[in-house]
Amino acid sequence: MSHEKKLNELEATAICGNDISSSCLYVSALSIAYAGQYAWAALLVVGAVLFLFRRIYGEVVGALPLNGGAYNVLLNTTSKRNAAVAACLTILSYMATAVISASEAMHYLHTLWHGLPIILATILLLGLFLLLTILGISESAVVAVGIFLLHLFSLTLLVGVTAWYLFTHGIDTLITNWHMPLKTSLVSALFLGFSAAMLGISGFESSANFVEEQAQGVFQKTLRNMWVVVTVFNPLLAFLAVAALPLVEVGQHTETLLSHLGNKTGGPWLSTLISVDAVAVLSGAVLTSFVGVSGLMKRMALDRILPQFFLKENGRKSNYIILITFFLLCLSVLLITNGELGPLAGVYTISFLSVMAFFALGNFLLKSKRPKLPRPVYASIVTVSLALLGVLAALYGNIRIRPDYLIVFLQYFLPSMLVVSAMLNRTAILNLVLAAAESLAKHSPRISSLTQANIRRQLDELHKQEFVFFTKGDNVSNLNKVMAYVVENEFTNRLKIVTLLKEGETYPQDLLKDINVLDRAYEQIEVDFVTINGTFGPELIDRLSNEWQIPKNFMFIGSPGNAFPYQISELGGVRLII
Repeated sequence: MSHEKKLNELEATAICGNDISSSCLYVSALSIAYAGQYAWAALLVVGAVLFLFRRIYGEVVGALPLNGGAYNVLLNTTSKRNAAVAACLTILSYMATAVISASEAMHYLHTLWHGLPIILATILLLGLFLLLTILGISESAVVAVGIFLLHLFSLTLLVGVTAWYLFTHGIDTLITNWHMPLKTSLVSALFLGFSAAMLGISGFESSANFVEEQAQGVFQKTLRNMWVVVTVFNPLLAFLAVAALPLVEVGQHTETLLSHLGNKTGGPWLSTLISVDAVAVLSGAVLTSFVGVSGLMKRMALDRILPQFFLKENGRKSNYIILITFFLLCLSVLLITNGELGPLAGVYTISFLSVMAFFALGNFLLKSKRPKLPRPVYASIVTVSLALLGVLAALYGNIRIRPDYLIVFLQYFLPSMLVVSAMLNRTAILNLVLAAAESLAKHSPRISSLTQANIRRQLDELHKQEFVFFTKGDNVSNLNKVMAYVVENEFTNRLKIVTLLKEGETYPQDLLKDINVLDRAYEQIEVDFVTINGTFGPELIDRLSNEWQIPKNFMFIGSPGNAFPYQISELGGVRLII
């Protein structure tokens, strides 16, 4: 999507709404499996938790209106390592989103074509979107709006037809189901149903991942619209399913519950409409996953958290290595789980809820570390605490329901963190390998010499990247924080400290003394002090980035206050580090 034409409310809501509202197609069945006839109540509690997160996301993204979601928040409030953990969880969430959406789409298509091989069809659907994204096709706002409106129409029609069915056929099924004994106590059933139903808000973070493409004020409206959709439809559909279908039938049609409900209450035509709608909206969620993960992993590669070969592009400017890697990961989790909704939902929910928890923690960090940043919404400490407790409770509940799902999740999370940890510590690893090569020099001088030269070349490549910090006479404490941040989070040994001066203005003499002191204290960093006549802003950043060949995400500033004339998003990825 182009940054020049900003998305309006309907377009932005449609893009993220297709993701979150697609869960309406399967979350009712998951919740009913644990909460039975009280699933609607569990889904209302989910809506209450989501209401709290509206303010949390509103404050964080309002203060830092940059793409990247939880990764971006933690990158600008804490260390790169913490941000990397959130990024890995987000990638897993995207992966599970793609697989569960593609699998569910093919289950619904199977109701129309009974001979369809579901696993093979799921692989082909994932492969289709791999091909489309490699060719450069991303979300089309017009197509997204069409799918979203069709989805809302289909759900509304299903609600209306089912209500009419109950009016004309009576509520005997509801009465029977209402008196069915629960497998556990009511409190336990509601808790487990709530935990499983938290899958119904997956996708709420999608809007934060493309906030830069949205028009002014649209982001807050997307949060409200998504909350309304899931808080209205999810409990209502769960209640109608319990009212119209015997509970045993719900368990038999977990993957295609709404299609079965449509067939029971309206006939084959409604079942067909729901199935067609499901294939469309779930396919839209698959596309969102491919596009979203491509942007996130590219940002991570630019920040040198992932290998640089991920940045390779084809003629259509698509990062094809990222997309192929993501497809292979999706393929592996599909084959490991055999396309079963339960394990897929388990991986999905654990990763997604962990990202939500990180977002709440990021809100706390924003309050403590960036208090001067202007923000359109403020979430109280009580609000953030309750929301965090809600997602942690749901996380515990999902692990309690099926502990083996945690194993599937860890099979992907731990290797991804291993790769990221190796990337973040690669100078230490290269130095260790260099020491080993030097010790082997006595036995194999020629091989060791080549190895040492190659390792030193890689270390030089890492160290030569220059970073920039813009200052306006910061005290020695702030400058010390900058130096410590660079040492802890970056591989470079070169830092430009830039101060901007007005015509005829001179920099404080104490500033140069402080820089000289820190230059001696941090011997591993070569400090270059630069004064420039000009005014800080996007134009200056563009000019210096081009002149010095330094990416904007390698430029740092302190946290601006209310008088700052620009939004952080206008600075092109400049980071806040103090």
